[in-house]
Amino acid sequence: MYSEKVMDHFQNPRNVGEIENASGMGTVGNAKCGDIMRIYLDIDENQIIRDVKFKTFGCGAAVATSSMATELVMGKTVQEAMTVTNKAVAEALDGLPPVKMHCSLLAEEAIHAALWDYATKNNLTIEGLEKPKSDIGEEEEEEDY
Repeated sequence: MYSEKVMDHFQNPRNVGEIENASGMGTVGNAKCGDIMRIYLDIDENQIIRDVKFKTFGCGAAVATSSMATELVMGKTVQEAMTVTNKAVAEALDGLPPVKMHCSLLAEEAIHAALWDYATKNNLTIEGLEKPKSDIGEEEEEEDY
């Protein structure tokens, strides 16, 4: 059912924890399934993500997608982090079962929520970034398949 990469990131998640005084922090959830994902970003003066941590309450796929998302944005610029989509997260994990694709969407939205927090704190505009929703509902999920 799950790829080896999904199982590895679930059993050995990378970048778990919190960042005190994070440059940006975003929390999103899915009320229907109960998953909650929080991403912390430490962004330097050149807008490069120098550290990223996550805390996730949810299923194995939610933990794995959170872990992979942190790997995908680490060391990237803010603008490069904007290009990390739910599909990119799922592909980096060698796929997810269709019923678990919402977990990769949560990962994408948690990154965007953390970037929104960073932009708001620093009075910046990040191209392509829209105000995130805190609850990712079914309507949004279906659009991204």
